[in-house]
Amino acid sequence: MTTYVYKAIRDDGKVLKGIIEASNIHDLESKLEKAGCELIHSKVKISKSYFGQKKITRSDLIDFFIHMEQMVGAGVPIIESLVEFKEGLSPSQLRTMSESIIYKIESGNTLSAAMESENKIFSPLVTELIKVGEISGEISTMFTEIKEGLVWQDELISKTKKLMMYPLFVGSLVFGVLCFMMMYLVPQMTSFISSLGGSLPIHTRALIATSDFFIDYWYLVLFTPIACALIIKISTKRSVNAKLFFDKLRLRIPILGTVFKKIILARFATNFALLYRSGIGVLQGLDITCGIVNNRFIEQEIRYIHDQVTEGSTISDAFSRAHIFPPLVLRMIKAGEHSGSIDKALLNISYFYNRDVKESIDKVERMIEPSMTVILGVLLGWIMISVLGPVYSLISGMEI
Repeated sequence: MTTYVYKAIRDDGKVLKGIIEASNIHDLESKLEKAGCELIHSKVKISKSYFGQKKITRSDLIDFFIHMEQMVGAGVPIIESLVEFKEGLSPSQLRTMSESIIYKIESGNTLSAAMESENKIFSPLVTELIKVGEISGEISTMFTEIKEGLVWQDELISKTKKLMMYPLFVGSLVFGVLCFMMMYLVPQMTSFISSLGGSLPIHTRALIATSDFFIDYWYLVLFTPIACALIIKISTKRSVNAKLFFDKLRLRIPILGTVFKKIILARFATNFALLYRSGIGVLQGLDITCGIVNNRFIEQEIRYIHDQVTEGSTISDAFSRAHIFPPLVLRMIKAGEHSGSIDKALLNISYFYNRDVKESIDKVERMIEPSMTVILGVLLGWIMISVLGPVYSLISGMEI
């Protein structure tokens, strides 16, 4: 049942306001008529706070589009498909969203317009594909395309998280070991070294200075990374130039930057191919994909491609002027343009990037463990040489 906030007029002319539960707008009108009232206006009561409600995840959206694909494909009307989906849900943001879409459709809106009003949940890519499906009468096919796109995107995001989380975990572990050695282990050793007297070598003095810094300014060591992360997050939200700078910087990180770039371009190529194959024009497709790449620098380059095509350049020429695609990709686009199958060329590019991303992530994972072992070995070696060096010098200088 859906909770409605209504305004109605009674038979004696008195205007009433209230809240009532009904299965749909027609059920609401029937209930009010039985009470001697005529509906003036109604809307679904949507909770302003989602506290305690299960948030909508990508898996929820995949389930939603699988349900709609199966039901609409079997000939069930959209409104009935939505009601059946909603009835199977416990109270959550997904159920609230479903109720909102049902109400808007019952009020005379199309499915695409109802989804467009839920723009925090449905991307412009989804709403445009639904519009194409409504116009062409192939909305079930669009549900399938969107579902497959979300499944692919979910796998891609899992790869991205895998790429980021492992280095962060191992890096945090190494940082913790470094702090332990500099704040606890090294001071005990250096007190013994200092008691030996004599001049200390430069690497020993450097170790003592580093340990003193960690002890005296431990709060800077611990909180500087957190402060930097907060500054980057706040500045990128408030400043376009800051976001552009950090997005460029992210693509230039050694090893990882190349993988990030491939992931973004794979997302762009796949979504652009999906739009083009659905009948959406090149310029509109470029406009839509600009908003989903989630990188200001790449977005800027895509807008440049859009402007070049608008001015009359061919698609392959416009892509080649952007300087973000490798020669192999440009050759694929040129071949697709000449053969009239740009969508196939873009899907081939997506396959190329996906395969390359998987190989790159596997390669990074294989490199991280030995790299961290080397770093720890260098740190331990520095400490041992700095500690044992003066002891050895003292012993070798003793006359026996």
